[in-house]
Amino acid sequence: MLNSVELKDYMLRNPVKVNQRDDLFVAIDLIVSNKISGLCVVDDDNNLVGVLSETDCLKAILGARYNQESSVGPVRDVMTHDVFTVTPQADIVDVAQQMMKRGFRRCPVVDKGKLVGQITCRQLLNGVGKFPENQA
Repeated sequence: MLNSVELKDYMLRNPVKVNQRDDLFVAIDLIVSNKISGLCVVDDDNNLVGVLSETDCLKAILGARYNQESSVGPVRDVMTHDVFTVTPQADIVDVAQQMMKRGFRRCPVVDKGKLVGQITCRQLLNGVGKFPENQA
C-alpha cells in the first residue's frame, strides 16, 4: 500500500497561465513556446476561471475558418469553464486516482479560489516514486 503526502510538496508552483481576456493567439503562443498541452485561465485577481487545452484552441481556429470569421476572439470564449480543482493539502494518491478516473493529464491547484499551482501526471509520478517503500 502506498503511503501518501500532501500535493503541495510536488505541485508546480508557477504554472503557465493566461488571462481570460487575452486573445486566443496569445494563449496559443504560450502553449507552443512552453511546450505544454494547456493553460490555466485566470481573471485579473488570479482567480481560476477555467482551463484552455490545445484541443480547445484547434476547435476554435478550425471553427472560425469553417465559418469564414476573421478572428477567434478572447480565451474566455473557448476555454473550459467547469474545472476539476484540488487544494494544496489534498492527498497525492487521491488526486492521482481522481485524475486517472477523469482522464486528466493536469489539474489546477487552488486555495480560496486563487490559482496557486498545478499538478500534472509527471509531478504525480515524481511524488509517488519518492515514497519510502519505492526506494532501495
